[in-house]
Parts: sequence; C-alpha cells; structure tokens
Amino acid sequence: MMRPTRRAVFFVGSAIPVALLVSVIDAGSWPLAAAYLAGAFASIAIDAFLSLLPRDLGVETQLPQLLYIGSQDPLEVTLTAPRAGRPVAVELACDTGPLLRRPARRHGTVSSDAPSRLALPLVPLRRGLARVERLWLRWQGPLGLMWRQRIIELDTEIPVLPNVRAVRAAALQFFSRNAPVGQRAQRQLGDGSDFDALREWVPGLDGRSVDWKHSARHMKLVCKEFKAERNHNIILAFDTGHLMSEPLDGVPRIDRAINAGLLLAYASLREGDRVGLFGFDSAVRLYSEPAGGLQNFARVQHATAGLDYRLEETNYTLALSQLVGRLQRRSLVVLMTDFVDTVTAELMLENVARLTHRHLVMFVSFQDPALKRIVEARPSSIDAMARATVAHDFSQERSVVMERLTRLGVHCLDTAHEAVDSAMINRYLLIKNRELI
Repeated sequence: MMRPTRRAVFFVGSAIPVALLVSVIDAGSWPLAAAYLAGAFASIAIDAFLSLLPRDLGVETQLPQLLYIGSQDPLEVTLTAPRAGRPVAVELACDTGPLLRRPARRHGTVSSDAPSRLALPLVPLRRGLARVERLWLRWQGPLGLMWRQRIIELDTEIPVLPNVRAVRAAALQFFSRNAPVGQRAQRQLGDGSDFDALREWVPGLDGRSVDWKHSARHMKLVCKEFKAERNHNIILAFDTGHLMSEPLDGVPRIDRAINAGLLLAYASLREGDRVGLFGFDSAVRLYSEPAGGLQNFARVQHATAGLDYRLEETNYTLALSQLVGRLQRRSLVVLMTDFVDTVTAELMLENVARLTHRHLVMFVSFQDPALKRIVEARPSSIDAMARATVAHDFSQERSVVMERLTRLGVHCLDTAHEAVDSAMINRYLLIKNRELI
C-alpha cells in the first residue's frame, strides 16, 4: 500500500500556482509549467520505485504470554531488510482493544547490516482478555515523496491478571533485613503467647521471662521468647461495586485493592495464618473458605480472577450479614471498600458495627490524589475556589467517617495507594503481636 507524503502533496500542489504565474507573465511559456508538473509526477514514481518493498521487510513479533494490571510488558518487534540498499527509517504503531492503553508510536532504522529491535509497551487498564489486533508499519522512499505501508494482523488475546509479579517483588522487599525503614514489615520480638525459643538473659530484658528451671540446668540465666499465635482466620473482603471500578491514577481501585490484598495474603500465609476471600457488591459474588500454607497462595491468586468490575450499588446489609453467618470463629476481616460522603456511608457504618461484635475489622480505603491536589492547589479563579471548597468538604466528611469507625474499634487505613501495602502488613503484624484477634 502506498500513499503520498506531505512533501509530495506540496510538490504537486505548487505546480498549479506556478503554471498560473507563468501563463500570466508569458502565455507561450505554459509548456514549462507542464514540464514542472510532469517532473513532479516522475519524481514521485521514481521515489516509489526506489523505496523498500513490503515483501523485502522482514517482521517478527513476540507477544507476552500474560499481562499484569499496574505494570507493562513489551510487544517486541524485530525488523530485517537484507535487500535494503540504504538505511530505512520505519515507523510502528499498534491497534489494541479497550483493555489496553494504545501504545505510542515507535521509530527505528533498519538496514541490510543488522536487524532493528523495537518495543511497544502494552499497558493494561483492566483485568480480562486484552486484544492486540494489528501492527502498522510505514516508511518513506529515498526522496521522501511516497509512504510504503504494511499491515500485520496479530489478532491475539492476552490474559490480564492481578499483579502477582509486583506482589512477589514487594514481599521480597518487605521481609528483607536490608529494606529501608518505612517500607518493610516492623516486627516486635518477644510479643505473643506461644513459646518460640530460649535465649541468654541480658540486662534490659523483662525479669519475668526468666526460666529458672532451665537457668539452673545451664548454670546461667536464660529467658523465654514468645511469638504471636498462628492459625488465625484472615478474610479479605473486596467491595466490587461501582465506586471500586473507578480509576485511581489510571488503575481501577479494585485492582489496587487486589494487589494489596494478595501481598497481605502472602504475609499471612507466611506467618502461619489462614486466608479466605469474600467479594460482594449488590450480592455476594465470591466466598472461599480460609486455608493455610504458602502452597495455597496460588489458590488465592486464582480466586481473585473472579472479582469482576460491576456497576451495581454496594449492599452492605446483605453482604456483611452473610459474611457473619459464614464465619464460625473470630476472624480478622480486612474490608476494602470506598464511600463518597457521610450519607452514603451510614449503612456501611451500621453493618460494620454489627460485624465488630464478633470479629476484628481492618477498614482499608484509598485516598484520591486528584481530590488532594484540588484542595492543596492555589485557586486562580472563582470556579477553582468553589472546587477546592467542595473537595475540602469531601475530605472532612471522610475524616468524620474514619473517626466513627475508629470509635467502633475498627482499625482504619485511609492512605495513598503507594503506601497501602506496607501499612496493611504492619497493622496486621501489630494486631497479631497484641493478640487482638
């Protein structure tokens, strides 16, 4: 497929005013204008003849097998042109389905000496089956007058999954001794009621922890170390209603909640607790019984694939009452949801209060960076001032709801999505160390 470039259009289009100008100056010189026009068309034909043929351009594509929400993977394209007599600049573009952000165009140069390797980033916007439809390539002739174009039909579907890769990387960071403070799990050694080990007593340790029987046997003071109890039930409750489907810095809230929940699930299974899932909106969409052992992390991961995007209003009364009925023992319920104001949060507060009668609740929500920017921005007009006032009112109402939840005994986390992972794990470890479950 060929089409003229802007240079060719200007080259040919300029022949008309030139012909008119020549005819006005000297009517007998019109053959010069005709020759100019013929030369323009001849140049275009020569450029098309000398340009690289589509069949001489070799194209190899390599698509990722999986995509993870919140990260990107490349579509790798290798170009070869063994018959190219000169380096050729090639422009690439890609058509994708609605689940992928359209990649920016890439430019490369291919020659007969070496292949050219280009990468088009595939950024998923939502979970599901993402489509990569076709690849567009175009290049110019040596005179820059004609475009050659080639279309490669890919027509491939790639599953988009929760970002387990990021979970693994974050887990290695949080549980590493070399991780920076504030980005790692903060442990408090010696807390708990389960016996862990004996160690030699040193000044500063609690004298009540001295084991006199073993001290007499070893002829030196030794004390007991304890650890937090294990085998607790941790329920990750995901709200899949319409508020959680709204994007937060380009990624839906529910996907950010799933990523954070998977990291907490990994930490909980690693600590010897049992993890279950609960998904709800206008009805209960998912429930999996709590199970322990790191080998069950894959089961938890696959179960999160059933948390779909929905537009229904969240029914807290139905969902939380069913959750209470299904839980046979005291559990830590990690409720990941969102609300708009105190009016829409009334039913949520009422049903969370019932849930706290038998279970411990950790309430997790994400701060909206756009709302924060509006509040903190210096208003430049009356409209900006009005928006800042409304945004400030929403922020105040969120603070009121969080305060009411705290008074109910709920552990509240209302933080930015970048810090929610470490905040959840540290709060979970604090709850375990204090044996609040």
